Amino acid sequence: QVQLVESGGGLVQAGGSLRLSCTASGRTFSSWHIGWCRRAPGKEREFVAAISWSGGSTYYADSVKGRFTISRDNAKNTVYLQMNSLKPEDTAVYSCAAAYRYGSYYYNRETYRNWGQGTQVTVSS
Repeated sequence: QVQLVESGGGLVQAGGSLRLSCTASGRTFSSWHIGWCRRAPGKEREFVAAISWSGGSTYYADSVKGRFTISRDNAKNTVYLQMNSLKPEDTAVYSCAAAYRYGSYYYNRETYRNWGQGTQVTVSS
């Protein structure tokens, strides 16, 4: 199992950028797919991006495609979510979760359990 901690959230104006980090403890980080979701007040959790264990494949929700980029550095046990051209509707708590590479599909939101506490992203208009 891996333990994940999110960081990098903050307050930004519309059109700005933020980079979120999801950092893991454990020596087998490279064996895990990583997904990001977000939850805005009064709304359902939205699965926004995911990356395969190798970093070779990525998934994006339509709402963020072309604006967000997910990447990973297995040497640093970290997955990044670069968020550009931010909109007020991107305001939410962003959380990450891991899924073991075998027997799971990185692009399937049901693959992920145990979402972290998250980091708050607020985009002002």
